[in-house]
Amino acid sequence: MHCPFCSTDETKVIDSRLVAEGDQVRRRRECLECKERFTTYEVAELVMPRLIKQDGSREPFNEDKLRGGFLRALEKRPVSVEEIETQIHQIKHRLRATGEREIQSRELGELVMAALKTLDQVAYVRFASVYKSFQDLAEFRDAIELLEAEPQGSD
Repeated sequence: MHCPFCSTDETKVIDSRLVAEGDQVRRRRECLECKERFTTYEVAELVMPRLIKQDGSREPFNEDKLRGGFLRALEKRPVSVEEIETQIHQIKHRLRATGEREIQSRELGELVMAALKTLDQVAYVRFASVYKSFQDLAEFRDAIELLEAEPQGSD
């Protein structure tokens, strides 16, 4: 770390503490050259990957669009806001964990469908019907039959 006073790069850490509920590290430093002290803050840089759309265009991840998709699918369904936020947090965590700078938007859609399947089956079918562009009743029936064929987790 360069000293802000004399610009030398010889500094040492005197004290480190967690701040901002553990999301930052505050470091008290001392310049070995001029003996001035200063404070730095470290924050983990968690960059969300960009989405590659079906048409090849790229756009930044947008949490508001993700939340909007959940809310539209879950409209008038008995699912709490906390459950929705938990799923959004888990999806964001999975996206970051890939370590990729870009992912196909289809991957995000699959994560949303998996989350909705665990939250509410009606919301899952709603989302799938738009996401997969269902054209007729047979496609709805197929999606419902797939849901019925899957073993249900214990609630």
